Amino acid sequence: MEFDPSWLLIGLPLAFVFGWFASRLDQRQLRADSRRAPKAYFKGLNYLLNEQQDQAIDAFIEAVQNDPETTELHFALGNLFRRRGEYNRAVRVHEHLLSRDDLSRTDRERAQHGLALDYLKAGLLDRAEDALRRLEGTPFETQARLALLTIYERSHDWTQASTIAQRMQDAHQGDFSQRQAHYLCEQAQLRRAHGDIAAARTLLGQAIATAPGAPRARLELARLQLQQGEHEDALRTLTELARAAPTALPLAAGLMVEAANACHEQASVAALLQAHYRDQVSLDVLDAIVALQQAAKPTGQDTVQAQSWYADYLNHEPSLVVAAKWLAHETLSHEERHPAIQRALDQAAKPLTRYRCAACGFEALQHFWQCPGCQSWDSYPPRRVEEL
Repeated sequence: MEFDPSWLLIGLPLAFVFGWFASRLDQRQLRADSRRAPKAYFKGLNYLLNEQQDQAIDAFIEAVQNDPETTELHFALGNLFRRRGEYNRAVRVHEHLLSRDDLSRTDRERAQHGLALDYLKAGLLDRAEDALRRLEGTPFETQARLALLTIYERSHDWTQASTIAQRMQDAHQGDFSQRQAHYLCEQAQLRRAHGDIAAARTLLGQAIATAPGAPRARLELARLQLQQGEHEDALRTLTELARAAPTALPLAAGLMVEAANACHEQASVAALLQAHYRDQVSLDVLDAIVALQQAAKPTGQDTVQAQSWYADYLNHEPSLVVAAKWLAHETLSHEERHPAIQRALDQAAKPLTRYRCAACGFEALQHFWQCPGCQSWDSYPPRRVEEL
């Protein structure tokens, strides 16, 4: 049977017509989908700007359903779930992204970072640690290592924290020498608590070498030396601290008094403290000076000297704390009222003797190297609230 060319004249126009109708239908469908997706997206964005997170989540879910391949909508949705505290849903969104084979490397790293934050915010520290370690060698490496430091500090895993800090130091991602010294001091405290004094000394020596200008290691070493009866060594360590970190001397003043009394070096230590006091007035240094003079003077003269020092302070600075200390050495005409007045002043002055975190404002009666409130290191100035 011979082929009839006339069929070509009929078939080609029909094929063209059918193709044209099919393309029109596809374009119409695409336009409809694109109209629905941006409408839901912009609706969610509007809700987000108005801080209506519940409505924004609903709008973004609708947008994702209309266009399930859009990764940016998934990221927006995951972040919203995490901010709302719905960590399980945030985890599902980021795990869904990571399961996709068509995801680019950049988006895969973003999804991994988002998943790590989900676990971290949810308090699932083991899973967060694993997710954060997968970010090594990515643009999120620095953020991941800082988060790992937070995890190890919370769990008091000082060895792991030291390892991460050293990696960041080597990679020039910041100066972590002072934090490394804190980690060594924390380990030294643990060793000391278990009776391993030699190991504690070694760790404190490493801390001093790591951060020579940081005061904590020398303070801890001086306490250890005093506990072991090594008063001269303790005084030498504290004198080195006064040279290396003079602003931290108020924290060491009480220890210096103890060491000076044991070594009969009251005069030399008093001279050192007075020189520091002239440069920077401090309540703790003032108390140490008075304590040393009381140890060196006969009864009666020590009271006069103490009154003189406290009165001189009050001439320059109004202080309820110092006023209470001055009153403790003063004899009133109505002595029967003295204890009641003293108790009232001591009670009123007590909040002023606290230390305050410069990062979050958390106040405490004792000085902390790491704030119990915000976990910041070295955020407590070595000065009382009244002196700030």
